[in-house]
Amino acid sequence: MKKIFPLLLAMSLAAPVYADTPSEVEVLHWWTSGGEARSVDNLKEKMKKEGYIWKDFAVAGRAGQSAINTLRIRALSGNPPDVAQIKGPEIQEWGKLGFLASLDDVAAKQHWNELIPRRVQEYLKVDGHYVAVPFNIHRVNWLWANPEVFEKTGAELPVTLDDFFVAAEKIKAAGYIPLALGSEAWQESTLFESIALAIMGPEDFRKAFIDKDTALLTGEKMRETLLTFRKMKQYTDADSPGRNWSDTTSLVIEGKAAMQMMGDWAKGEFLAANKEAGKDFLCIPAPGTANQFSFNIDSFVFFKNSNAGKTDSQRTLAKLILDPDFQREFNMSKGSIPVRVDSDMEGFDTCGKESMQAFLRAAATDNLVPSLSHNMAVGRASQIALFDVISRFFDDDDVSVDETMRYIRAAVLADNL
Repeated sequence: MKKIFPLLLAMSLAAPVYADTPSEVEVLHWWTSGGEARSVDNLKEKMKKEGYIWKDFAVAGRAGQSAINTLRIRALSGNPPDVAQIKGPEIQEWGKLGFLASLDDVAAKQHWNELIPRRVQEYLKVDGHYVAVPFNIHRVNWLWANPEVFEKTGAELPVTLDDFFVAAEKIKAAGYIPLALGSEAWQESTLFESIALAIMGPEDFRKAFIDKDTALLTGEKMRETLLTFRKMKQYTDADSPGRNWSDTTSLVIEGKAAMQMMGDWAKGEFLAANKEAGKDFLCIPAPGTANQFSFNIDSFVFFKNSNAGKTDSQRTLAKLILDPDFQREFNMSKGSIPVRVDSDMEGFDTCGKESMQAFLRAAATDNLVPSLSHNMAVGRASQIALFDVISRFFDDDDVSVDETMRYIRAAVLADNL
């Protein structure tokens, strides 16, 4: 994004956008799987009732990489969709290049400043103006546990990192997998993130990964994070390489493993297996992060358009997304929680209610942090580099801590290149 030729950029911004009809709104997103697709169907129906036609421009691809690549081609040729699913620092990049429309008028009418915590607002604004509307909040720093395994082994649910290793020893000795982990780079980075948050705390976590404080990136807290991360490897199983996250969750569901550290999308796997929250499975904060909340947000941005009819459809869609009824319906279906702090949580399960309580506490105490492993804390270039560095360290015991800290520092700075 940062090496776009100025002439090409100027041409793309000046090019007219020819809409099929003013009432049609084209939406680029990557919600193509069964559960995700069902979650957005309700929004399509609401737009239809408002007199607008939702035109899907869905692009399959993990973490939206395929969709982002397609979006860049469309935007640079002067033909962006009306709406696109973008998240984290990439919102800032598109906004600063002048592609995105302001949503300040919708935000003022719906009182977004009062409904959305400040730390979340930072990821929806460019130069103080709203350019994105959030669907939800995912909590990343969750630990999912099988209570039956804990009961059989006599282990206690871990509150701290020290507690984790005590419990893991008992569970391993009893013949169970203490920690379910698929050895994919993003899964390993999700585990790394929760450990870093526990050891560094939210303030130093933000300084290290967002402010790019090189002293913290190569300091003692980072060293402790890496050593703890590597120590956890002995409590995973030999079949973890290449295993996807949902199959990994199944180990906990089936009682083969005791724990998994994964975002709240894991809950969908338990529910699909007809398991009940608080009874058949437990959700607790990742050890050492009880007062913190690592967040991942799904957002839509709206591209500038000179067609008044198109502009109306865009604002209608933005308004509907923050509607309290839609927030409830969407998030109950997707497994996340509403982004509105005034949301009624009646009907949400135990994990959903606990997640909202944790979200509100963290917002009030400035303990909200953007997820490092899910495109929120750093840009895509840094994230790709971090995945490689973190995974290499975890998978190869011969890689040194000092070398890894140097590479982590370089990876975090990669967005500046």
